[in-house]
Amino acid sequence: MEHKSATLALAALGHGTRLSIYRLLVEAGRDGKLAGEIAQALTLPGATLSFHLKELAGAGLVTSEQRGRTVCYRANFDVMTSLVDYLTENCCAGDKTCGTPPRC
Repeated sequence: MEHKSATLALAALGHGTRLSIYRLLVEAGRDGKLAGEIAQALTLPGATLSFHLKELAGAGLVTSEQRGRTVCYRANFDVMTSLVDYLTENCCAGDKTCGTPPRC
């Protein structure tokens, strides 16, 4: 992951509502959640949810799939893994006694 992509992803996750949405989608796994299910679980109005999902999608953190009249959203686990790898790639400045992140 490049610095700019990491910055966009962290900025998107830096808002409480977006972080809650993302964590809910991570918990849902590869099946994802329908927009209405997300709105209900987090008691969010549709317009507010759409705004935040657009930000998360713009950062590459979520993907969407049209299902009839609704949309299913999923966490993009590849981007999440890349972000964690980017954040920990120089963990402990190469100290071999450190251990593998996150066990530092």
